[in-house]
Amino acid sequence: MLRQCMILLLTLVAVPQATADPPDAVTTLPEAVTWLEGEAHRIIRASARTMADGTTAFPPQVGIGYEAFWLRDYAYTLEGSIDSYSDKELTDACRLFVRCLDADGAGVDCIKFDGTPIYKPGFGSMGVHPVADGSPFTVAVAWHTYRKTRDVQLVRGIAEPLARTMNAVPRNPATGLVHIVPGEPQERCPYGFTDTIRKQGDVLFCSLLYVQACRQLADLLKVAGRDDDARHWTAEGKRVAQSVCRVFWDRQVGLFRAATVCCREHDIWGSAFAVYLGVADAAQSQAVATYFRDRHTGIVQAGQVRHLPGGVYWEKAVSHRDTYQNGAYWATPTGWFVYTLDRVDPELADRTVIEMVNDFKAGGACEWVFGSTRQLPNYLASAALPLAGIRAMLERRNRQP
Repeated sequence: MLRQCMILLLTLVAVPQATADPPDAVTTLPEAVTWLEGEAHRIIRASARTMADGTTAFPPQVGIGYEAFWLRDYAYTLEGSIDSYSDKELTDACRLFVRCLDADGAGVDCIKFDGTPIYKPGFGSMGVHPVADGSPFTVAVAWHTYRKTRDVQLVRGIAEPLARTMNAVPRNPATGLVHIVPGEPQERCPYGFTDTIRKQGDVLFCSLLYVQACRQLADLLKVAGRDDDARHWTAEGKRVAQSVCRVFWDRQVGLFRAATVCCREHDIWGSAFAVYLGVADAAQSQAVATYFRDRHTGIVQAGQVRHLPGGVYWEKAVSHRDTYQNGAYWATPTGWFVYTLDRVDPELADRTVIEMVNDFKAGGACEWVFGSTRQLPNYLASAALPLAGIRAMLERRNRQP
């Protein structure tokens, strides 16, 4: 979720590429996971900042650069490293993000440390309307918070605002998919890790986030004693998942497309996430995994993953080619990627994780890398989120005979 106004700043803090494995390089997957868990915890705690109201915020990185509390990055750290937080920190942050929903129910992009909610990327400068992923990530924060705290009263108190925020998600009534109205200026930004990409029409990644949030909201509504509402959201999640498989899938290539109007490129992150969520059916999952295995060299650098297939760039993007969201390599999706790849090549999946961890050990867990460029070390989502997919991969292996 880098903001345009920060691109120059973050370029100035780039560090040299790690060109060789560190002397203490890990060689096995268990070693890699153990180190990554410790590193995720370390940088989460090192990032902590106190907001004006006393809430402890956890911005996306350690040090300057992202001077606010970003919703989606925080949600990703909960998914991979929730034990790094106290119950009070979790509850305070959850209440903050729910309290900052706008009058129509839209979730934030970020919240300034003085408590000012920002609904559009670029500190309010990008898009006409709130970012499309704020509502699903608000639900995700609440879901992860309850999973650790088991605070039923918290859930009962926020159930209605959570349902309201899901109803605020912009969708295509014909498909149920999350929709960004085509045209200029950009009606709203999509998923925050592609907020400089001008996706329009029905959009894959936000639709997947919506499916995930439907499931999570249904769980929370059951806790709140609202079983009928829970059944509604379960059914809605299934309906949208079916639309994802029908609308975005490209059988000839074996990947899902990112959008239906502008930026229809094949989406590596979105395809991996669709498999990870169980939205992709068995044949689609196998096809995506095979694509990842056969084209691994073109889409992976040191265990970190491009948004798009090798040599492909977005139809319309703010960032230059081979930088940031338009060709650089990120660790954020590596967990989903290896969870998918493991279906056809467990050895390559393990090697991908090991290479990522050794790259982190040599040069830090960066926001993104490309060739000799390493941007923003000590980036929380890069260290924390891959753990969720890696653990899911290992759990699946343990279930197999």
